[in-house]
Amino acid sequence: MPDLAVGGLTTRQAAGKRAMDIVVGGVALVVTAPLSAAAIVVARRDTGESGVFAQERVGRHGRIVRVHKIRTMRSSTTVTTSVTTSGDPRITPWGRRFRAWKIDELPQLVDVLRGRMSLVGPRPDVMGWADRLTGADRLVLSVRPGITGPASLAFRHEEELLAAAEDPEAFNRDVIWPEKVRINREYVETWSLRGDVRYLALTALAVFRRDPGA
Repeated sequence: MPDLAVGGLTTRQAAGKRAMDIVVGGVALVVTAPLSAAAIVVARRDTGESGVFAQERVGRHGRIVRVHKIRTMRSSTTVTTSVTTSGDPRITPWGRRFRAWKIDELPQLVDVLRGRMSLVGPRPDVMGWADRLTGADRLVLSVRPGITGPASLAFRHEEELLAAAEDPEAFNRDVIWPEKVRINREYVETWSLRGDVRYLALTALAVFRRDPGA
């Protein structure tokens, strides 16, 4: 991969962000452990496979990292797209609830503590997408991928948008992806600890206001 764009967080900023990840992430992991354990058991029964699975994603500096999620989809030999819409037949009934409440992402708190992810940042992308970042846009890769962030909040109804699109893959490629890159680049350029706290609070509000059955 080409070199990253010049810029990003200062050493002091990166240290402050990492300290918040460890403290807040550690507390959140302990508090949500019973919920995670119950969800893993339900996911295993619901999908017929392991309750937690690992995915390879593009992480900080373009390095490949393994991140974890609670399984919400059954395996399928007929559906091969990597773009998931709200009506995807692979999503199980419980999986739909877990996705609505973001319970499927709780195992990523472990990834945060291990330094693979951050609480706030650009969502980790599958291999191939990060290769499209060029020039100043590669600034997005100077920070750890996050569980939530400004782009995640802006597109919190992404699966519904994709379901309404005539060509979900093209809509994701030509509309959603470029806008996410713009938002994530602005996030890095204007980063502040107060901003990360705000995004965490907004994420909590968005989750609790959403109807998991919708």
